[in-house]
Amino acid sequence: MNGLDAEGWLQGIRHIPSPNHDARPDGLTIELVVVHNISLPPGQFGGSGIIELFCNRLDPDAHPYYATIRDLRVSAHFLIRRDGELIQFVACDRRAWHAGLSNWHGRERCNDYSVGIELEGTDDLPFTGPQYAQLNDLLAELYARYPITGVAGHSDIAPGRKTDPGPGFDWDRVRRA
Repeated sequence: MNGLDAEGWLQGIRHIPSPNHDARPDGLTIELVVVHNISLPPGQFGGSGIIELFCNRLDPDAHPYYATIRDLRVSAHFLIRRDGELIQFVACDRRAWHAGLSNWHGRERCNDYSVGIELEGTDDLPFTGPQYAQLNDLLAELYARYPITGVAGHSDIAPGRKTDPGPGFDWDRVRRA
């Protein structure tokens, strides 16, 4: 990683621009990081499904589950693969569509003031050492640039609706860093 450019693209990593973003509301700064997990097809790792979903290219006939999410228009700023590869889909200064209906300490619309990081995984499987190392390095970059006041799970901002990153996520490995 070589720092964030003026638009919030992290240098020295792979960029795959997603169309699923828009402008943040005027005057709002990035104050929150939301940690998610994702695997496509569910429980399978390493394929192209996540990238295809975030880029609106998911083939609904490629897997039965894909037909159920064919109309989703979602994205995250970053994806951290199981091997630690970091991919950016949306510039940090833009609003990615990752949080949905959400609330953090009484503030709604978390997409407006957050960065979304997806970890390739599931709620019930441990994440990998390379993922935690990459996440902590990424958080350091984000903290250096933005006035971040919290890191939360998707389940924290959308309780009852979302469960990720799940009990397989070790918050202590993030807090210690």
